[in-house]
Amino acid sequence: MDIIRLKPVFKQMIWGGNRMRAEYGYDIPGEDTGECWAISAHPNGDCEVVGGEYNGIKLSKLYEDHRELFGDVEADRFPLLTKIIDANSDLSIQVHPDDKYAKEHENGSLGKMECWYILDCDPEATIIVGHNASSKDELCSMVHEGRWKELLREIPIKKGDFFQIAPGTIHAIKGGTLILETQQNSDITYRLYDYDRLQNGKPRELHIEKSLDVIRVPYEKPKAELDKLKTKNTWFSGLQWCERYSVWHATLSGEETLSSEDRFILGSVIEGECELDGVALKKGDHFIVPADTEEGTLKGSAEFIFSMA
Repeated sequence: MDIIRLKPVFKQMIWGGNRMRAEYGYDIPGEDTGECWAISAHPNGDCEVVGGEYNGIKLSKLYEDHRELFGDVEADRFPLLTKIIDANSDLSIQVHPDDKYAKEHENGSLGKMECWYILDCDPEATIIVGHNASSKDELCSMVHEGRWKELLREIPIKKGDFFQIAPGTIHAIKGGTLILETQQNSDITYRLYDYDRLQNGKPRELHIEKSLDVIRVPYEKPKAELDKLKTKNTWFSGLQWCERYSVWHATLSGEETLSSEDRFILGSVIEGECELDGVALKKGDHFIVPADTEEGTLKGSAEFIFSMA
């Protein structure tokens, strides 16, 4: 099985840290590295293919010119984006639009459905997911009056937890958290609140009105619909099915087969090391299994996050 390996793109952030160097051996650009765009064809971070027939080609170009590798899908752009996020301090309170709103208000961008797998976190770490407003009027009042503690749903987390973040959901990753994020291929984020902190002596831009436009009221916890997660890879354990992606956690202990069927697979090694048909993979490696490729054999001890569009 020939996989497509990718060179990550790193983003320095006001809230970032240096944990990716220690955890994965990445050559990060600074001590404030917040994001690793591990599998991305977005213009703001387009990964290069490393090795093989397509070495040095950007993923967006590969998708454009060799659609057969991706099951000849009709989407006008590569549909997904895999990130690792190192939150050394709290991210802003934010929300993402859906496809319809983003297309109209953000120059044809996709919206942003996303999900989080907690790779690691500090003891007693928390995240923000959802809100407590019962109506749009109450939401607006709480936001404009700065009643953040009353508004926000803060929940405890632990390693291995998983969260689906639908468009319109208020959310924030908080400090001391390392996350693998699977999302739509979008870079649209509306900041609702940023703790009044400064960057280069100035507050970061907020997007209050757009946020209020897209926040869903009341908050409803999304359903996983795991019965729709169909795959021949029986060693996969389902995490999420939604209209934009399917996501699995998988544990390799010994030997398993990997089949892409008629859909391409995004893979991230989150623990351990292994070989795929003799090719070494280790923690921190990310790859794409092209559609309709021969079944491969994995040997070793490792954990993965896999996703499909």
